[in-house]
Formats: sequence, structure tokens, C-alpha cells
Amino acid sequence: MAKEFKLPDLGENITAATIIKVAVAPGDKVSVDQVVLEIETDKATIEVPSEIEGTVAHVLVKEGDKAQVGQVVFTVEEAAAAKSAPAPKPQSAPVKEEVKVQETAPAPSAAAVTEPAGSSVYEEVLQTLGENIESATVVKVLVSTGDSVKEDQSIFEIETDKATIEVPSSKAGKVLEVLVKEGEKAKVGQIVLKLEVSGAAPAVKEAPASAPAVKQEAPAPAQVYTQPVQPAQPAAAVFTSTEQILDEIRSPEVMYNPPKAFMDSQPPIAPNAAPAAPSVRRLARELGVNIGVIPGSGPGGRISIEDVKAYVKKLNESRAAAPAQVVVQSAAGAAQIKPLPDFSKFGTVERKPMNNVRAKTAEHLSYAWSTIPHVTQFDKADITDIEEMRKQFSPVVQKAGGKLTMTGILVKVITQALKVFPQFNASVDMQKMELVYKNYYNIGIAVDTEHGLIVPNIKNADRLNLTQISAELAVISEKARNKKVSLEDIQGGCFSISNLGGIGGTYFTPIVNSPEVAILGVSKSQYEPVYKNGEFVPRLMLPLSLSYDHRIIDGADAIRFLRWIIEALENPFKLLIEG
Repeated sequence: MAKEFKLPDLGENITAATIIKVAVAPGDKVSVDQVVLEIETDKATIEVPSEIEGTVAHVLVKEGDKAQVGQVVFTVEEAAAAKSAPAPKPQSAPVKEEVKVQETAPAPSAAAVTEPAGSSVYEEVLQTLGENIESATVVKVLVSTGDSVKEDQSIFEIETDKATIEVPSSKAGKVLEVLVKEGEKAKVGQIVLKLEVSGAAPAVKEAPASAPAVKQEAPAPAQVYTQPVQPAQPAAAVFTSTEQILDEIRSPEVMYNPPKAFMDSQPPIAPNAAPAAPSVRRLARELGVNIGVIPGSGPGGRISIEDVKAYVKKLNESRAAAPAQVVVQSAAGAAQIKPLPDFSKFGTVERKPMNNVRAKTAEHLSYAWSTIPHVTQFDKADITDIEEMRKQFSPVVQKAGGKLTMTGILVKVITQALKVFPQFNASVDMQKMELVYKNYYNIGIAVDTEHGLIVPNIKNADRLNLTQISAELAVISEKARNKKVSLEDIQGGCFSISNLGGIGGTYFTPIVNSPEVAILGVSKSQYEPVYKNGEFVPRLMLPLSLSYDHRIIDGADAIRFLRWIIEALENPFKLLIEG
């Protein structure tokens, strides 16, 4: 039995990754948790372990490819299942002979009202790709002659002038012939693949014992679904099972023009799903849009193919390279990208492409800055006393494998502050107009690397003591600099810290790391004269900059939050009293 290994979820807003290394080849045996891929996302280089085991049958990617989340990377064959599986051909031949005999004989059982079993050739054609799109370039062929494919399994990857799309198979069967090659232009309606598919129909009705088994000239009502639908027939009389409904929708006669009576009578597929036929859902999936946000113009809000096309056209016109909800939030205020002047007129220039980390950082921060109304509060903390304590306990932490730093201390303090001020541990859902409050505490640390800015986070910081936080901080910082962070390291952050104190500066305005709602910037501490107990004394002051999302956090709450952090740094006993 063949199993598929697909590229797993890579984190928030990450839909693809570059294949750096493929660690398996056809014939290799793989086990669960064995590293099979090394990929590079826009945030880090990650080793991907296998979730299945067996012998590799086909590897469908190569080094340098761009793989989408959910794309099949390789397949494995289980030897035991392969040995026990019966060959398909011997099963079909006896059934045909049996049906021929039954044409002149009474039915021996009630289950004999079926079409003849066997196989037929199904021609897969390139479906409609959107308004004014007549052809596409075949980027990758994912199957070859002799392969067995499942319904909805990706068989091609094509590229239009609007998007790169994975084309699923409409039927399950065995590949007889692939009629296109990589790099070719395929037209809408062109036959791209031939499949050998089973021709048997399900036995959905019981026939009387004395009735003939098969009557070709007068099909029984249970067989009506295999013929073109007559609009005058009531839907209840034609469709007697879910399988019949799905087969009818997929048939060429009604694929793009289902009977109005049938469409009006059918409920949505799921309680919370958008009402749309499978063909409409497939088109939306191929065009890369979320059908749940497309307004429907049909009865009961049912979504048609024209609704999908109109929505995609609107997205393309807005030129927003973001999900549908991003367009809703930022289309009105998004800045237009203008071409740069020709700098070569003034002197020699050199152009270098952005690496994945830098490109995604630019995209992510541009989105965050344009969609989040930022406000930044500034203040200073007197860390003279806690600095003495840090030096005193540093050897203890060092024995545990960590280094006691101001960043680690801030992780502990902020974790407690988030419990006192829960609005800082939340996210804003503008699509549903809801606030999402989190009951976990993962603190992100911005790490400066030669590849760009990476923000791994310390998981469940509220369950760790300061020694454990310091040790974890050393581990994730080293992994980030070596581009070895895992998917878990970069997912699920609640609040971020950006510490530039080791470099210098006084204050700065950090950009909120969406979908979080606040970030603390830390600058270089220095001694300053502070008026205390009737005289000026030197005190070590730490500049802090708190940027926050004004949609959920008001200025008064922000300064209270920042003052709570400062008071905890100046008097750590506050953590025991209020934390």
C-alpha cells in the first residue's frame, strides 16, 4: 500500500519552502522521525522528519524546487501490504462474463441491479482557470505512465499569469498516458492525461427476486443518476444517495450548469461551510482563494463559478499579495509600489537578490506597519540593584548551561506582566471582529543573524524558572544564528522582545510582530545622575520602548503595563506579590 509524505505546516503565513537537500532516494527505507528533507523558509533552514515508514517508491521533488505546504514530496510502499494486495485485472474479467449470462436469466439475488463492472478510459482535461485565462505553462508533471492516482491527488503544477496552481485528478485510476510535458503551454479544455478507471456503479437499490438483473432499454429509477439530468424531474426522485449526488455534480453534463431545482434543494456541505458545489470549491482551491470569504450571488448565498472569477479578478486588480482578509484590512491604505530610478546614470551599481529570510521580513513588516496602528511608549528602569544580583547569581546559571542576561530577566518579568494585563497576550481578528485572548505564554526573542532577523520563542515561559529560561534562551539563539531553528521554535509567539543594548543607542520604535499586539524594545543601559533621597546619585538606567496595537491597547493601559515591568525590575519582590 502506497503512502504519501506531504510537506507539513511550516508556521503562520508560510505557504512554501525551498528544497535545499533531499536525503532519500527511490529504494531507500525510511522510518518515522528520520530526517528526509532540509528546507529553507523565509525564516530559517529546517530539517524535516518523516511521519511515515516504508520503502521509498517515488521522490517528487528535487533540490532547488519550491514546494508548497501540503504538496506530496515522496511516496513509500509497504512491503507487507504490497504482497497481500490482489492484482486488479483478474477481478474484473469474471464479473463481465457473469453479467452476460444474467442478461437472459432471472436475478439470483436482490443486489444484481448494477452496471457491468470493468474499466474505461477517462480523459482529464485542463479546467477553466479564471476569467480571460486561456492557457497555462506546465511547470511540473507529478505523475508518470503506470502510476496509480487517487481522486483529488495533485497530478500537475501549472503557472498562469496570476498564480501557480496544483491541478488535482478528477478521478481515481491508473495513468495510461501523459499528454503534456514540463515547459509546454496547455490550453483550457485540452486533454492532458488519460486514466484507466473502474466502470462499476454502486448497488444502491434492491430489486425483486423475480425481476431481470439488467434491462438496458429501460433503466431502473436507481440508475437514473448515470444519465443526463432532466430538469423536470424532482430532485428527491433522482438523487437517492450522497454518492449519486457527487457523481452527478462531477459529470460533464452538469459540471458547470447543475439543475436549479437540485441546487436550491441541497444544504451546505458542512454546518459552517460556504454553500458551493464541489466543482466551484475545486476552482477556488486551484486559484488559491478561500471560498469562505467569497460572497455568493445564488439562492441562500450559494457561490457560483462566476462569483469565484469575480472575486479573483478583484484581488488581482488590488495587487495585494496577501490572504483575502489582508486585502479587506489594508486595500484602502496600501501604498503603491513605485519603480526605482535608474541609479546607473549616476555611477556603477550592483544588484543582489534578497534571501528568503530578508524577503519575508520585508513583506511581513510592511504588512504589520500598514495594518496595525502603532503607538510607542518610552520610559527608563533603574536596574542598579538587579544588575548586582545578576552578577551575583551568574555563576549558578552558568553551571546549568545558560547565561544570566537582562533579556532572560525580562522574559520572566514580561511573562508575569501578561497575566496581570491579558490584553497584551491577545490578537485582533478583523475579519470576524473578535479579540483572541491566549492562555499560554510563549515569549519571542528577536535574534540578529547574518541572514536577517529571526524571532524564535521560548515556549511556556510561565512554567520555567529564571535558570531554565536562561538555558533555553542560549539554545534558541544559537540555533537561530546557525539557521537550525525548528518549526516549533518559530510558531505560536505571544509577545516579542528586541534587545539592542549590546550594540548601543538610547530609544527606538520596534514594529509589532503581527499577529501579536505588542513588542518591547531594549536599548543600552548607562549610568545617569538620579535625584534620590535629597541628592544626585549615579544609577544604571535601562531605556525601554513599548510599541503596541492601538486597536486593542489604549495608551493608559500601555503605560501601566510598562510601569509594572519597570517596578518589577527595580523591586523584584513585586513578582512574588503580584505576579
